Amino acid sequence: MAADLSFPEQDGAVSRSISDAPPAHCIIKIQLFSQLAKNNIESYSSSDFEAGSYKWKLVVHPNGYKNKGITDHISLYLVLAESNSLNPGWEIRASFRLFLLDQNKDNYITLQDTTENGRRFHGMKLEWGFNKFIPLAAFMDPSNGYLVNDNCVFGAEVYVCREKLSGKGECLSMIKDPITYKSTWRIDNFSDITQESAYSKPFSSADKKC
Repeated sequence: MAADLSFPEQDGAVSRSISDAPPAHCIIKIQLFSQLAKNNIESYSSSDFEAGSYKWKLVVHPNGYKNKGITDHISLYLVLAESNSLNPGWEIRASFRLFLLDQNKDNYITLQDTTENGRRFHGMKLEWGFNKFIPLAAFMDPSNGYLVNDNCVFGAEVYVCREKLSGKGECLSMIKDPITYKSTWRIDNFSDITQESAYSKPFSSADKKC
C-alpha cells in the first residue's frame, strides 16, 4: 500500500505546485540517502550558491528538524551564508521556492513561501523554510518517485525583493569563565619621582604583553 502523499499544512503563506523546469539556483543530489540516518547525521548543508548577489545554502534534515520537534517529515531550509561580511544593521527580504524531484514523472514538487515582500533575513534570523516539507513515509515510498535506488534530488530558487545594508550595530561577546591575570608593581620612594609619568616592566595577560 502506497504511503499517504497528502501534504501537511505549513506555517505562513505557502504555495504548492509542480514544475517541469529545474530550479534555477541550486540542485543537490544525495546518493545513499539512508546512510545519513544510519550515521546519525541530523542535517546536510549544500555548498554555497549565489542568488541575488548573496551566498546561500540549502539545508536538509533527513529525519526532521529535531530542535523543532519534527520527527516524521523531511525538513528543508534556505540559509543565508557569509552573513559576517555584511554591514551592521543589514536586512534582506527574499522570496524562495524549494524543490524535490519526482524521478518517476521527471518533474519537481515545489513549495514556495508567498509571504508579501518576502521573508526577512537578518543577523538574528538567517534561516527560513519548511519544517514539514514532505511526510517521511511518502518520501521513502519508491512508488512516489522521490527516493529511487536510495538517491534523491533537492533544489532551490531565491529572489531578493528588498535589501537594507546600512545602519549602526554592535555585538558584545562575553567570555565564559574568564581566567583572571594579576600583576603587582611595587614603587619604592614614590615621593622622589620627578617625572610626569612612570612605567612598569612589561607583563603578560593571556597571550598578550601589556
